[in-house]
Amino acid sequence: MIPHGATSADYIIVVAYFVGITLFGVYFGRYAKGTSDYFFGGQRFAWWLIGFSSIATMVGSYSFVKYSEAGFSYGLSSSQSYLNDWFWVPILLIVWLPVLYYRRIQSVPEYFDLRFGRWARLAATGFMLVYLIGYIGVNLLTLGKAMQPLMGWSVMTGAAITCALITAYVMAGGQTSVIMTDLLQGVILLVAGLALFAAGVWQAGGLTSFWAALPQEHRYLFSEWNRPDNFSFIGIYVQDGLANSAAFVLMNQGMIMRFLALRSIRDARKMAVLWILVLSPLAAIAVSGAGWAARALVSQGQMMTSGERAFIDAAEFLCAPGIFGLVLAALLAALMSTADTLINAVAAVFINDIYRPYLAPSKEDRHYLLVARLVSLGAAALGLLLVPVMSRGTIYHAHAMFTAAVTPPMVVAILLGIFWSRFNQPAALATLIGGGALSMLSFAPGLDELLVYPFSFGMGPDSYAFTRALFGLVTSGVIGVSVAAFTRPQPLAQLLGLVAGTQLDAMRLYKGGAPNLNEGRIAQGVIRIDPALGEGFTVAVSSGLRERLQGRPGDMAYICDSRWWLGGLRSFHGRLADSGSQDGQPDVIRITPEAASWSGLRDGSPAWVEKIC
Repeated sequence: MIPHGATSADYIIVVAYFVGITLFGVYFGRYAKGTSDYFFGGQRFAWWLIGFSSIATMVGSYSFVKYSEAGFSYGLSSSQSYLNDWFWVPILLIVWLPVLYYRRIQSVPEYFDLRFGRWARLAATGFMLVYLIGYIGVNLLTLGKAMQPLMGWSVMTGAAITCALITAYVMAGGQTSVIMTDLLQGVILLVAGLALFAAGVWQAGGLTSFWAALPQEHRYLFSEWNRPDNFSFIGIYVQDGLANSAAFVLMNQGMIMRFLALRSIRDARKMAVLWILVLSPLAAIAVSGAGWAARALVSQGQMMTSGERAFIDAAEFLCAPGIFGLVLAALLAALMSTADTLINAVAAVFINDIYRPYLAPSKEDRHYLLVARLVSLGAAALGLLLVPVMSRGTIYHAHAMFTAAVTPPMVVAILLGIFWSRFNQPAALATLIGGGALSMLSFAPGLDELLVYPFSFGMGPDSYAFTRALFGLVTSGVIGVSVAAFTRPQPLAQLLGLVAGTQLDAMRLYKGGAPNLNEGRIAQGVIRIDPALGEGFTVAVSSGLRERLQGRPGDMAYICDSRWWLGGLRSFHGRLADSGSQDGQPDVIRITPEAASWSGLRDGSPAWVEKIC
């Protein structure tokens, strides 16, 4: 991966990117005034901003290098890993997001507590922390390997330096800093990846010449059913389409925090559609395009490369000095934007699922904020300590080890929990512990042939990294269903808002009263700071606005600065109070001084108001 043609201009751009993104993230630390800000960005952000931020988190780790290598070796079918998320959209939009949002669930382990009890929460917390910290180690290892040819550092040195920079802005601003830096990094990596592919097509002589230069077998969107062993359709489907995609949309704490950073369930659904159905296909082209272009240019005799070097060599061949540095910055953006999310997620799980409920309850919020920052530092340090251990094998197998062992039991428990009311505490514990134990056992020498081969569709050992996920899903499901069938179900009253079909109950719990289902419109008014409203986040709107909102006293509302490009940075959630026309001004939004101080909204500034429920 050594870029022989890198110039001083390229190195300057890479270093400037590191410094700039760190300072950018630290700047947004001023919005982290409490744990709600640190973990969920104050639940204020717009759907489009979170959508672009989330694509940076998804395109992480070794994506550019890995998928360019697959694109060079197998053609357009390299994109199938990124196109397997769409069938999870109905579950996410209709069932899972309402459960998370209306029950005010802050983490997946907290859902296990509400649904199955304390012991299930502790088991899920253990799974989650092992997964997240191990994943941090994978990303830091990848960062170190990426920096090694660029800067001449050892893998450990590169991992340590980038870890320090990432940790600096995560500790400063938490989720707000992560969201804003990942927004910038998401745009950078999409633009750079798509531009590199476009440059390759142009260099090949246009789209027709590019297509003609690809071997016939490289023109298919999907690989063959069960060959080759390490890149078959069924292998990739069960690993990425079933286990990993389900894990990413249902249990990945980093993504859960992104959904909960959105201002409303309506925006969460818009963001999910943008992310999965629009940005993910673009990301598939961005991360694979260099490999496709490199294969076409090799066929034309314009360049020489291998699959492992396809991304770096294509970027070096196609880019002028300086522009090459921007492409390398995009590679680093993909790496950093996953590590920062994971570090913040570890802090959220530790504080919300261990420290606050069991170790130090009833402390002031600033105490939890301080501990969260320290835990972020500790999570980064633990991930860094794993780098030498994981460097003994390939990055891919380090990643596969964690996903295959951890995600199947958790995914099965979540799916059965939200769709099957009979699935109870003993079944959840059996699924997590039994399924996890069998998944780990399948790594033992000799047992993989016995346990995983029946799920490999006739493929050899090279397929086990993929098909082990199917083994985990099936065995976890069998254990969970069997135990649930022979144990007593939970009372339905304990499941309100936690299973499919109880959304209205969840809304009632969220609001503290009957939800207002009248379809209103988002309305614009002028902010007036009114000390007479008292303390808290009370909102009084004029009669004209209330009619457009179809709002009633006691309804939950969201108030936001009308400048869309702020993405919701100046906003807050409040509760509507009874109000009249305020001195004949039809479009006035009165807020308390406390709400104005927290949100940054100013007297006389235009703002939008939206009824939540």
